[in-house]
Amino acid sequence: MDFQIVELLQSILIVSGIATVLAILMVIADATIGNYGIMNLLINKEHKHSVEGGKTLLNTLKEEGVFIPSACGGRGSCGLCKCKVTSGGGDYLPTELSFITKDEQKEGIRLSCQIKVKRDFEIEIPEELFNVKEFKAKVASIKDLTHDIKEVRFQLLEPNEISFKPGQFVQVQVPEYEFSNESVYRAYSISSSSTEKGIVELEIRYVNNGICTTYVHKYLKEGDILTLTGPYGEFYLRDTKTDVVCVAGGSGMAPIKSILHHIEEQKISRKVTYIFGAQGRRDLFLLERMKEFEKNIPDFRFVPALSNASLDDKWEGETGKVTEVLAKYLSDGSNTEAYLCGSPGMINAVIEVLKSKGVKEENIYYDKF
Repeated sequence: MDFQIVELLQSILIVSGIATVLAILMVIADATIGNYGIMNLLINKEHKHSVEGGKTLLNTLKEEGVFIPSACGGRGSCGLCKCKVTSGGGDYLPTELSFITKDEQKEGIRLSCQIKVKRDFEIEIPEELFNVKEFKAKVASIKDLTHDIKEVRFQLLEPNEISFKPGQFVQVQVPEYEFSNESVYRAYSISSSSTEKGIVELEIRYVNNGICTTYVHKYLKEGDILTLTGPYGEFYLRDTKTDVVCVAGGSGMAPIKSILHHIEEQKISRKVTYIFGAQGRRDLFLLERMKEFEKNIPDFRFVPALSNASLDDKWEGETGKVTEVLAKYLSDGSNTEAYLCGSPGMINAVIEVLKSKGVKEENIYYDKF
């Protein structure tokens, strides 16, 4: 019996010893093999940075105060963090290829979250990204808009003002909590007016098992301090005289609402039709605010449509898919711009209807999520 105990203790010591040796080897490897030293990073042929090697390009840029959009938080699943690498990128990785077209490969377009800075780098990014800032913000209010969408208003603390184009988005960083062992960030469109410089208002829909949406819906409290970065995006109202058609569903309301604030406040004289798709009455929200827009914008019409209305909804408005309602309300799109926000499937279907009605493809702007 004593011999068995001794043998067991010896086995435990041997396993512990092996684990200790492996841990030491990993530390040595990280300090030597993974230590790439200081690298030179040149941005747009004029912005020079000396950076620590070995990290992803996305995180390296973030540490230098240059923020590339990334809706998935750098996990390689959204394809947003593209930039042009002219030197230092190495071969394409399998994790990049599903997001990079053949033409983009010829131009040197890469996913900045996947490639690591292991040598001197030269890249090109849009100049407007140098205007993106990191903000400390306090949760001023949280309000339920529907059973699964919350309106969160942030009071900006440092810096205390933001300048953005109505329709753009910010990234919200949430801290570690019980469902995530690391801080992560996700992209959300701004729903507030661009004239509210000290406020960022978001409409965040709950996604089952979503790290950020779960935190927002079940853990976030008024008074909490979070980090935002932005503004980002090419989805904003163009300064033309054409008619405007907006189509959205769910939290896709957010950027359209911001655009409507802009049209209302600037007294822009354009015909605007907004078709909003929902399943049932419980998925509709901000109806009173839409009525205010209709009163204040001379040629604006809001058209909510239910695709799965029940008898209990007692709905007398439009029914059916947004594509069907759009086809009903748009007869000639030759003098029309379209702004779409929602799921990829919905947007792709709407684009086909728009083109069949004569809307030029270059006049169709969208934000897929």
